[in-house]
Amino acid sequence: LITGPNMAGKSTYMRQVALTVVMAQLGSFVPAKSARVGITDRVFTRVGASDDLATGTSTFMLEMTELAAILKNATDKSLIIYDEIGRGTSTYDGLSIAQASLEFTAKKIKAKTLFATHYHELTELEGEIKGVINYNVAAKKRGDGLVFLRKIVRGASVDSYGIEVAKLAGVPDEVLSRARQVLKQLEAQQPRPDLKNAPVEEDSSVSFEELASISITERLKALDLDTLTPIEAMGLLYEFKKALN
Repeated sequence: LITGPNMAGKSTYMRQVALTVVMAQLGSFVPAKSARVGITDRVFTRVGASDDLATGTSTFMLEMTELAAILKNATDKSLIIYDEIGRGTSTYDGLSIAQASLEFTAKKIKAKTLFATHYHELTELEGEIKGVINYNVAAKKRGDGLVFLRKIVRGASVDSYGIEVAKLAGVPDEVLSRARQVLKQLEAQQPRPDLKNAPVEEDSSVSFEELASISITERLKALDLDTLTPIEAMGLLYEFKKALN
């Protein structure tokens, strides 16, 4: 698990590892004094935020499609790069998907994995789930500013420094000041979820196929056919067929 501020270098670090592994499989030199790299059958990545609106696929839907492909096809000889999971939906939805994906990857797939996340709650799972180890991209706060140290160090990051990064990007001081006030209120009101003691229940619910059908049924009921364009209709048909398969 890799935590740390935006722009600190998490994505760069993970891509560097992936490229090094690919080079090693080719028998190439790699950028290191020495390296021990095991056989890797495939490199799976969930990186970046994009969409495929031509087929009616949103950013979050594309993220989930990529996640599904990884969880279904990766093996214990694979390398998995998760650059954020669950960021395109509500906080608790996203955190739940991220934790479940982490647990499945660690317990069932057992692949070599780098998982960058801003869900600091996940760092509590070190020691609870075998193989989960915390690292972070080092950064130092100086007043209201932030200095990136460009180092990967052991342990979890204490903060994402989102407001500080917003300041670096040029967001107006009035907005930043208000954001700090709102952040304090939210932190005071909402207790941190206890992921360590989240109960694991036997799944006696409906199957994935039945869930897909229910989801599609509800979406069909909500459709406004009078405003649906042909390209949107084709996109939905494609998405429904993919879900049912």
